Amino acid sequence: MAPDVIKVKTLPDYCIEAEFDTGEIRWFDMKPFLAFPAFSALKEDGLFTRASVVYGAVTWNDEIDLSPDTLYLRGKSIL
Repeated sequence: MAPDVIKVKTLPDYCIEAEFDTGEIRWFDMKPFLAFPAFSALKEDGLFTRASVVYGAVTWNDEIDLSPDTLYLRGKSIL
């Protein structure tokens, strides 16, 4: 099980910088996920930039979130 996300920052070109409760920071590219119906709304109305952390996951609204496991295991370590 991956550590929880404690801080998220959205970056240009649909990328995320996530800080975990271990102190690690990982970079994650969301572009490949935007083709899936579950994430396609992130392309509209600036929704992507409104990411927040709820219970250790990156969340945009009640319907769209990204698990800390995905961010941790598929993200690239930058610290």
